[in-house]
Amino acid sequence: MNLSQLKELFVKAGARKLYAKPLAENDNSKNQVYFGPEFQALNLFPNEGVASDISPKNPIFKAKLNFGWLTANGSVANAPCAQLILYPQYPEVRFSGFLKGCAAPPSSLMAGRMLGRILFLAVTDDSRVVGFVVPSASEIAAEFRALGLKAPAGVFIELSLPRVPDESDSRARLLAELHRINRLVWIDSKQLDSKGVLKPCLKSQCGGFTLEAELGISKNSVAEPDFLGWEVKQHKVTNFLRPDSAAAITLMTPEPTAGLYKEQGVEAFVRKFGYPDKNGKPDRLNFGGIHRVGERQDSTGLTMQLLGYDIVRGKITDTSGAIALVSDAGEVAAAWAFSGILAHWSRKHTRAVYVPSMRRKEPSWQYAYGPRIRLAQNTDGLRLLKAMATGAVFYDPGIKLERASTAPETKRRSQFRVASKQIAALYETVETVEV
Repeated sequence: MNLSQLKELFVKAGARKLYAKPLAENDNSKNQVYFGPEFQALNLFPNEGVASDISPKNPIFKAKLNFGWLTANGSVANAPCAQLILYPQYPEVRFSGFLKGCAAPPSSLMAGRMLGRILFLAVTDDSRVVGFVVPSASEIAAEFRALGLKAPAGVFIELSLPRVPDESDSRARLLAELHRINRLVWIDSKQLDSKGVLKPCLKSQCGGFTLEAELGISKNSVAEPDFLGWEVKQHKVTNFLRPDSAAAITLMTPEPTAGLYKEQGVEAFVRKFGYPDKNGKPDRLNFGGIHRVGERQDSTGLTMQLLGYDIVRGKITDTSGAIALVSDAGEVAAAWAFSGILAHWSRKHTRAVYVPSMRRKEPSWQYAYGPRIRLAQNTDGLRLLKAMATGAVFYDPGIKLERASTAPETKRRSQFRVASKQIAALYETVETVEV
């Protein structure tokens, strides 16, 4: 088999992306396969969620893969124990369990120490990972080496696949769509509902919904990128020539996974840590205000902390740790487990486009989108935690309890935000582009 034939087999197996990794001698089933520093491998390979494992001497995270080995006849042999191991103490990611339980594993190549092997890993449309490994003396390995490709970042080299659009194509299509939307100037506020039906929109968050509707994105809460692998972030500005003039941009809105909020519910949380509406609205309690790591929020009496994270070293020290809101008495009011945040951030935010917008209400509620956008790429959960530790990313909720003494009704919005000028703290590269 040659490299072109291998690519065809991958495409028939449903591959939409293909990566190659030249293996070191100790990249094997005993020592695991090194997948790179930090946690960026989570961005490349879809997984079934990140889980904390505190049983080993050094606590780790695990992320199970839907993985199988591609055979020469095009079938895929499932490897049910394959997983990514995230070592926060280094930090780095390794690949493990890829031979165990597999009916047709490449044990002769992956169990020993051999130089010159090439591991190919494909990601399919249905979020599986499919692998194939070749020895140094193979025709495929020789063809690959002749390409002279080097990994631009990390340890993986992306290869093109026949009949599959590459990354530059998705970027070009995104920019073309944003160019078209910019030229429309003022657009009536709208949204696409979950069934794809276009509806008017007259809420404060309609700037994002209107842009998504123009891009054909239905309103949903799926933790996946919005458009061709890009997360679309709209943000309000006062000047299109200064896209960083926005006060803050909402990054994500995950609900707490622990603390009083989770254990006793939103109403109990707001009654204990909320405060009467500051604009005088009767019988209403609010929970809001900017919460930054290490700074007590006077209105709520809570301090945001990174429990199990060493701020000085920039490393997770406890895999069961969390982002937490803690009272003066040490009570955890609300918390978000590191494991869930790592999974969410890597799945949805590895590539993002930040689009400035303006709104007007006359002659009708409309939005316009600026020509100067920012493309942000390559991030992981560790960058997010570092940005929180420095105060660049903060918690800015909008939670309220209406008719508190009669017929209580809660409205929740837990949002983490970043100052527009500081989005570079989250990504390896941020590029400003005129559309």
